[in-house]
Amino acid sequence: MRLKSKHVLGLREMEAEEINLVLDTADSMKEIIGREIKKVPTLRGRTLVTLFYEPSTRTRTSFELAGKYMSADTVNIATTTSAVVKGETLKDTARTLEMMGTDVLVMRHPISGSCHLLARTVSCSVINAGDGMHEHPSQGLLDLYTIRQKKGKIAGLRVAIVGDILHSRVARSNLWGLTKLGAEVVVTGPSTLLPPAAQELGVRATSRVEEALEGADVVNVLRLQLERQKGGLFPSIREYSRMFGVNRERLALAKPDVLLMHPGPMNRGVELSSEVADSVYSSINEQVTNGVAVRMALLYLLLGGGEAA
Repeated sequence: MRLKSKHVLGLREMEAEEINLVLDTADSMKEIIGREIKKVPTLRGRTLVTLFYEPSTRTRTSFELAGKYMSADTVNIATTTSAVVKGETLKDTARTLEMMGTDVLVMRHPISGSCHLLARTVSCSVINAGDGMHEHPSQGLLDLYTIRQKKGKIAGLRVAIVGDILHSRVARSNLWGLTKLGAEVVVTGPSTLLPPAAQELGVRATSRVEEALEGADVVNVLRLQLERQKGGLFPSIREYSRMFGVNRERLALAKPDVLLMHPGPMNRGVELSSEVADSVYSSINEQVTNGVAVRMALLYLLLGGGEAA
């Protein structure tokens, strides 16, 4: 089994078998992270470039660490100090980086579909690290990995996704991945922040957060995407927290062994209370470690031993 494409652009394009392959490979990669010396020669001589047009801490750093742990040469391009500020186009930037010997280009961009455009422009592998309001596949994969690790399975689980579904690329990748692996998914948030065609994605939508949390095996709380929203979608941050914030009382509606997740960065006291964020139900910090393992798995499958087409 191998990845059918040399690019990772979204979970919508990936089959369930490919997703499971990434999750299985991540098990081996997480063992490497747990070693005293976190270094293997798998990608020696390969070059990884991260090109981020939007801010990032977790995604960019974890991709760079993933490459370093497997001995790849890693380069971070800060667009604020690159030729982009001089007017260079995305295509020209990408072609320039490719001509320098780049093997895999990891990009985050504010425009949906930009990574697909990039993949048609260059011959190296492209990994989507978040494009506009479209997808964030490596985040979706690390969330799936965390769920499987904690619950032992994904099929048959009831997963509630809470928050700004409409603007969230994380939500879209989660929805595609969870439904393909057999989970029952319900999304909740203000009606103005719910996708208008949720049923077409194979999920149920409700504006009553208590209904969504009732009997949930997994609760994934999303960050409010204030930078992508127009005004007037909800009255105020305070009102949002009161009506949709996940606190101890609301989390108690879920299963007794509920798994609480958040892709970060967290707005404590808004999307969820500090009490539940730091509770025994939370795997928020472990998601960060799992993110490195999953991104190592992606790089390995694309460049090291996955025989990607």
